[in-house]
Amino acid sequence: MDDIFSIDKTYIANTYARFPVEIVSGKGSLAWSPEGKRYIDMGSGIGVTAFGYADDAWQQAVIAQLGKVQHTSNLYYTEPCALLARELCLRSGMKKVFFGNSGAEANECAIKAARKYAAEKKGPEYHTIVTLVNSFHGRTLTTLAATGQEHYHELFQPLTPGFAYAEAEDIEGLKKLALETKAAAVMLECIQGEGGVRSLSEGFLRAVGEFCRAEDVLLIVDEVQTGNGRTGKLYAYMNFGLQPDIVSTAKGLGGGLPLGACLLGEKVQDVFAPGDHGSTFGGNPVCCAGALSVIRRLDEAFLAEVRRKGELVRGALLGAPGVEAVSGLGLMVGVKTAMSAAEAVKACMEKGVLFLTAKDRVRMLPALNIPDELLLEAVGVLKEVCSEG
Repeated sequence: MDDIFSIDKTYIANTYARFPVEIVSGKGSLAWSPEGKRYIDMGSGIGVTAFGYADDAWQQAVIAQLGKVQHTSNLYYTEPCALLARELCLRSGMKKVFFGNSGAEANECAIKAARKYAAEKKGPEYHTIVTLVNSFHGRTLTTLAATGQEHYHELFQPLTPGFAYAEAEDIEGLKKLALETKAAAVMLECIQGEGGVRSLSEGFLRAVGEFCRAEDVLLIVDEVQTGNGRTGKLYAYMNFGLQPDIVSTAKGLGGGLPLGACLLGEKVQDVFAPGDHGSTFGGNPVCCAGALSVIRRLDEAFLAEVRRKGELVRGALLGAPGVEAVSGLGLMVGVKTAMSAAEAVKACMEKGVLFLTAKDRVRMLPALNIPDELLLEAVGVLKEVCSEG
C-alpha cells in the first residue's frame, strides 16, 4: 500500500503543518483512520462540516442535484442558487447575495462593494477599510492586507493598499482612524477566531454600529467562521443587536463543499452592475443544494440546542485543573490551558480526540449536532490532559 504521508510530502505544496492522522471515513462526529482508530472530531474541518461526516440529509440533497446538473456557470439560472439566496436574505434581513467559493472571496466582494459605494456616494478618496488588530480575513493579497496581524504580511509585500488597523475595544481610536483615513467601511469579526477565539464586547460592537450609521461608513461583519449557527444564532452579529450593511460568510454554509456568500444590505443592494464582479464557480448548484439542507435545519429550536451545548462545555471546563480561561459563544470555544495549546492538542489526539488551536488556545468547532455524550467525552479527555500537564 502506498504511504500517503510520503506521497503528500513529495507532491503537495509545503503550506500545511499537517497532524500525523489520515482520515478515511467518518459518520457524524466520529472519524476513523486506516488502522481503525476512532477519533471524536472537535474541529469539523475548521468549522465546515456543520452536521458532521456523511450527514444523511446533506448527502441526499447533494446526490440528488448531482443527478441533474453539476455546473452551469452564472450565465444561466439554477434553482438551488436562487432558493439559497432567498433563504439567506429572509433569515438575515439582507437584500441581495453574491456567491463565491470561499471566505476570502466573500470578503473580497465585501471590500469591492464598500469601495464602489463610497466612491459613488462620497468620492474616490473614501476607500480605506478599517479593520481590527488581531483580525483574520483571508489569504489573498487583499484579504491579507485586511488582516490585522503583522506576521501574515511580512513575506508578501507589497500588499494591497487602503487598509488601517484599530485596536479592538478602543472606540475613540477607531472613530479617529476612520475619519482621518476617510474610511469606506469598518470590517470586523464579532469573535476573532484565528485571533484566539477572542469575543468583542457588546458595548464596543454597538458603539461601532452607531458610529458607522452616523457617518455613513459601511459596517462589514465577517461571519466566515462565526456564521451559520456556530455561535447559537444564525449569525454572530445577531447576539449583539447589530445590523451590518454587508455580511461575509463561508465555512459551515456549504456543509463540506466550497461555498462563500457576500450578503448585501439595503444601502449596497444595487451597488454592483453586470460585469462589476463575478465568479465562474460561484453559486454552483451542487454546493447550493448542500447549503440549503444546512440552512433550513438551523431553526430556533436547533440553535437553542447549540447554545445549550456551548454552556455544557463551559460548565464542564470552568474551574477544572489546568484550565485558565474559556472564551467564545455557542460551539465556538477557546480554552486557555496551563500547558501549551499545541501540547494539549497532541496529547488529546493520542487519546482519540481531534481539537484545533488558535493562538494560545485550544479551539473547539465541533459539528453543531454533536451528541452530548461525545461532546462530554471529548471535553473529559481535554480535562484529563490538562490535569496531567
